[in-house]
Amino acid sequence: MKNQAIPLVAIVGRPNVGKSTIFNRIVGDRQAIVSDIAGTTRDRLITETEWGETRFLLVDTGGLESTDSTTSTQTQILEKVQSQVDVAIADADVIIFATDANTGITADDAEVAQKLRMAGNQVVLAVNKADNIQREADTSEFYKLGLGDPVPISAYHNYGVDDLMTSVVQRLPNKDLMNDFQSDVRLSIVGRANVGKSQLLNALTGDDRSIVSDVPGTTRDAIDSSISHKDKSVLLIDTAGIRRRGRIEPGIENYSVIRSIRAVERSEVSLLVLDATELATGQDSHVASYLLQAYRGIVIVVNKWDLSKNLGMSKDDAKKIIRERMKFINFVPIQFTSALNKTGLDSMLNTVFHVHMQWNQTLPRYDLRRTILNAVADHPPASNPRHGLKLYGVTQDSFGPPGFTFYVNRSDLVHFSYRRYLENILRKTYGFDGAPLKMRFKGRGEH
Repeated sequence: MKNQAIPLVAIVGRPNVGKSTIFNRIVGDRQAIVSDIAGTTRDRLITETEWGETRFLLVDTGGLESTDSTTSTQTQILEKVQSQVDVAIADADVIIFATDANTGITADDAEVAQKLRMAGNQVVLAVNKADNIQREADTSEFYKLGLGDPVPISAYHNYGVDDLMTSVVQRLPNKDLMNDFQSDVRLSIVGRANVGKSQLLNALTGDDRSIVSDVPGTTRDAIDSSISHKDKSVLLIDTAGIRRRGRIEPGIENYSVIRSIRAVERSEVSLLVLDATELATGQDSHVASYLLQAYRGIVIVVNKWDLSKNLGMSKDDAKKIIRERMKFINFVPIQFTSALNKTGLDSMLNTVFHVHMQWNQTLPRYDLRRTILNAVADHPPASNPRHGLKLYGVTQDSFGPPGFTFYVNRSDLVHFSYRRYLENILRKTYGFDGAPLKMRFKGRGEH
């Protein structure tokens, strides 16, 4: 199963129209905070989800709203909404424009609609809170926005969401969003701002394809370059720096996170670049969480290693710090580079090829089953007198990324510690260095 980049759907709209509730309803769980207080959504949430058999990335752009003040003037509110729309126009394949049936069309709605019409993006107009017959009838007013048929919904009551998503899915592109360039490995370079990603790209390509600057966030767009190493072609995808949630500045800086995630989606392996002078920060962990969610192969790269002597730090010291602070990716190999001096690059690329191979690994069916059943026999799951987890078998249903379905009596009985035990068995037996594993537990009668 070859990985493909997937389309992106963004939800935009003024505060308190229910963007987070719509997001939660589409995703199927409460990943966003919902409150009656306008501007509650402080993190821009993005997740991979599906509707029917169509996969896509879903973004709740409410997280773009500034948290600098507790009160906002009408002008500031409009600026926040326009910032969301700028991001959506730049990167989304389909935009869900959320409005409120209770308040009707506001001046902000009209401003946003005009901008969307001029941009020519695929837009689905959702009129939320249409939770009674009168409000549903009043949605006809929204035709005035000139964005096609308004779709009356009540995300809270799960009314009309099927119709909304049918319209969204119909507008998604069918083409493969991957670059047409054929390569052996698609490699993205990611990390928080100012860790040396652009300089690392330049060191790999041998020229200044990307601007190098000491100003964080200089790189605004993903830039593709092609190199060869040991008779293999590598497509390098540079990305803008990913900033900490809640610390993204208004304006063009807002683009960086979505574009970085989009670049990760197009890649197969990602270099998670850390700064040797500031190892494994909370922001680094935040970037790593995006990679895990995307199930891409990961190689940690400690850049600026030419400064290690001044720091009085050995590679073992650095690895210990990283492992302690980022325990959730302890299966990821660590490499050391100096983009400035162009050292460590060959070893890093060799590790990329190894992780790519592990990420695409396919296990023999019967060997996999025997390994897991033996592991269960050696360490049975904890049980109580009334209910106990029973594991009947396992299959590998995907590679690139590797995915496994475990067949059990009841999936709700699988404790996270036992899931971790089974993952450790897979890694101990088969490696999967740098490769996040998709693990699904399917109970009897479950789809």
